[in-house]
Amino acid sequence: MANNTDNVKSIAWLIGKWESTEATASFPSMQPMPYKEELVFTHVGQPMLNFSFHAWNPQNGEPLHKESGFLRVKPGTNEVAFMCAQNLGIVEIEEGSLNEEHSQVDLESRAIGRMSFATEPHTTKISRKFKLLKGDTLEQTVFMSTTKHHELTPHLYAVYKKINE
Repeated sequence: MANNTDNVKSIAWLIGKWESTEATASFPSMQPMPYKEELVFTHVGQPMLNFSFHAWNPQNGEPLHKESGFLRVKPGTNEVAFMCAQNLGIVEIEEGSLNEEHSQVDLESRAIGRMSFATEPHTTKISRKFKLLKGDTLEQTVFMSTTKHHELTPHLYAVYKKINE
């Protein structure tokens, strides 16, 4: 039986603190907007990584959103699950695949829940990719569809540098 460290070995390249060097949010219903974001992936001995994401406005420091959750690999496979709760009242379960050779995780939403008083338009689908570009450079792209814009459309693009602490 694999131990908990073995279960995360294939995604261990994500472990650490990452800070964006470039990040833009866009969607047909908004003007493109730069943002700053910090990602933290940790392993606490369970068969998954914990994560927290925090984004803010780079001009005034105003917080934009926070997300936290877990990234888990199905033992013995390249299947991954990303479970995420956001302070905006959205909960996502995304599943997909891990490409170990290219240090890349591709995910697509399986379920999206929201609080009863979430504002329209509602998110209906998410597609997300994490890719290690170099040892200390990570890229994240997020596509989204909503009740108003039905096609998956670019929403977030960010490049991060690993912060050594």
